[in-house]
Amino acid sequence: MAKRPKKGLSKEGSSGGGKGWLVTLVVLTLLAIGTGGVFGLFLVSTVERAVDEKKKGEQDKAMPALVYTGDMVLKPVAPVVTNLVGASDVWVRLESSIVFTNGALPNPDVMTAEIRQDILAYLRTLSLPQIEGASGLQHLREDLNERVALRSKGLVRELIVETLIVQ
Repeated sequence: MAKRPKKGLSKEGSSGGGKGWLVTLVVLTLLAIGTGGVFGLFLVSTVERAVDEKKKGEQDKAMPALVYTGDMVLKPVAPVVTNLVGASDVWVRLESSIVFTNGALPNPDVMTAEIRQDILAYLRTLSLPQIEGASGLQHLREDLNERVALRSKGLVRELIVETLIVQ
């Protein structure tokens, strides 16, 4: 019997198939490199956009919205020093300012003096436990703002407590 050559083992068939695999491998490698590069650039641009948006959001949060317009005036009220009710050795010093629209008060100096008198009268009615802690300070601010609004007939927008010293 004569030997038959097996398919695929001839010299011509084996070298042609090897080159085909090599070309396919090179093409697939180049395709993978290109796809990976494009995907990497896409990810980098996405991350940069996200970081820029986050920075912009933080800057917007850092700059609070203005409550007052440009025609507002801040006028300091003279410091008030008085003792508290029930304890003659406990003293309070309160420094504050009022905020109002420019030209709204006919005589701001007179209004500041009247507000100072109201603050003094109100502080003399307080005891130490009433102004202790954060909630005590908040209640004091609210009460003083109500008194100022009543005294000025709503022309003063706010009383700002600058310092409060209890000694």
